[in-house]
Amino acid sequence: MNSTINKRFIVLVTIPVLLAACAQAPAAAPAAPVEVTREVTREVEVTRIVEVTAAPAAGSAAPTPAPAAPAAPSGFGETLKAIKARGKLICGVNNQVPGFGFVDSAGAFSGFDIDFCKALAAAIFNDVNKVEYRPLTAEQRFAALQSGEIDVLIRNTTWTLTRDTDNGANFVATTFYDGQGIMVPKDAGITKLEDLNGATICVQKGTTTELNLADQMAARNVQYTPAVFEDANGTFGAYAEGRCDAVTTDKSGLVSRRSVLPNPDDHVILDVTLSKEPLGPMVRHGDDQWFDIVQWTVFATFAAEEFGISSENVDNAVANDTRPEARRLLGADEKVDLGAKLGLSKDWAVNLIKAVGNYGEIYDRNLGPNTKTAIPRGINNLYTQGGLLYAPPFR
Repeated sequence: MNSTINKRFIVLVTIPVLLAACAQAPAAAPAAPVEVTREVTREVEVTRIVEVTAAPAAGSAAPTPAPAAPAAPSGFGETLKAIKARGKLICGVNNQVPGFGFVDSAGAFSGFDIDFCKALAAAIFNDVNKVEYRPLTAEQRFAALQSGEIDVLIRNTTWTLTRDTDNGANFVATTFYDGQGIMVPKDAGITKLEDLNGATICVQKGTTTELNLADQMAARNVQYTPAVFEDANGTFGAYAEGRCDAVTTDKSGLVSRRSVLPNPDDHVILDVTLSKEPLGPMVRHGDDQWFDIVQWTVFATFAAEEFGISSENVDNAVANDTRPEARRLLGADEKVDLGAKLGLSKDWAVNLIKAVGNYGEIYDRNLGPNTKTAIPRGINNLYTQGGLLYAPPFR
């Protein structure tokens, strides 16, 4: 492979029958050398055509290298130190998924993931406005985290083994347990994956969604054509225009995007789950203090709901709650300062609960029954209510 790689990538995902059909037409001569690689996932062949630039001719001047990017904060305590010196948190988010990460016409960000960015800002600064939201596509997100462009990624990102090991980063506690689904027009008569044989399915590029779809269809010997797009707007815009027969992403994303289609009731989400999709924040390797801060901020929202402590009664709880663990969480125990263990103030949890509420408040505000993106809590309930949410002890 040439050492200088052009930033443009053309990704063609096909099935063997379609490859044969495409071979009948003469291919246009490429403007630059191309490298073609093939990967086989079970019975689905994936062809990637990567356009590369030619190496400089002998004797020609070498291109001027781009200036080096500033190094990402590394080492225990360095991330928090950099955030405080900057005066704000930089949070990598989505801006195209209502209910999770969305920006309105006035430029205001809102959503479930956005509230966890606010919780972090409140824990650090006691000010939810000291956060900058950096919208990122699925393909941009990991590089942005690695390079230090963002401090934390809170953007509907699925925890997988390879992502946990290949990206120089760690996932913290899961904030939303999800699963991949498929949405189709109600009048199409489609009720199961096998009904999509020969269909075109819209999917976002660079996601586990794309890979899961290939796995599930191959396992069922269902042939399909994936229509691959850079971001959620492109993916669902193509579906809304009828350019594909179905669209796939996490079920939470299907619910949220259906809410903004011209006629939401004309579309149904199939009763099938293609995968497990645990979603949650992600931080860079190298700073265990920052990992702890992000993780225990999430846990604080779980514990507050378990203790019945909300944005409305937190001040009263500080003054009157007699439960030892609740008092440690709230910084009300005179003998214990858990905030100092994280490099934060003693009332860090009080500040974030007062600002955004407990987990139940965050959920209901963005995904509750009175929202356009209503999703039943199900396994996203506390463990005491049959769900999977569980905070380790605050002690």
